[in-house]
Amino acid sequence: MAHLGKAEASDLIERFRRYLRDHHLPATRQRDLIAETVFRAQDHLSADGIRRRLQERGERVATATIYRALDLLERSGLVRAHDFGDGFRRFEGVVPQTAHGHLVCLRCGQVAEFINERLERMLPIIADEHDFLHQRHRVEIHGLCRECRRRDLEAL
Repeated sequence: MAHLGKAEASDLIERFRRYLRDHHLPATRQRDLIAETVFRAQDHLSADGIRRRLQERGERVATATIYRALDLLERSGLVRAHDFGDGFRRFEGVVPQTAHGHLVCLRCGQVAEFINERLERMLPIIADEHDFLHQRHRVEIHGLCRECRRRDLEAL
């Protein structure tokens, strides 16, 4: 994910609490823990990954609670879900002005992020050339990571 600093993560947690208040929903300890886990993660976590991280910290949160909190986080616009083709969704915190793409390894499932300013400038131009109003985009490149390619070469 666009690695968030402590201040950015704390800001997103506070914005989530505000969203819950504004929608007359309870701001529970479990929801805070789930939001904090997503916002402070250095990778794209699945619901199961969130449950494991919480468990490692000695926190017991039901899987159904995690899914409900993730749904609220998505509806609030503070979390984005990704389906990288591995049979489950992964989540990342959303910070304005952090456009980035994802490199997804088809073999090991590793997800790496990249930022390319030229690509960001080109996408709206391409849309305009096709008389298409660009509003947002998502870039995912699927292939093999360096480590998997290295293992292939060693196996020869």
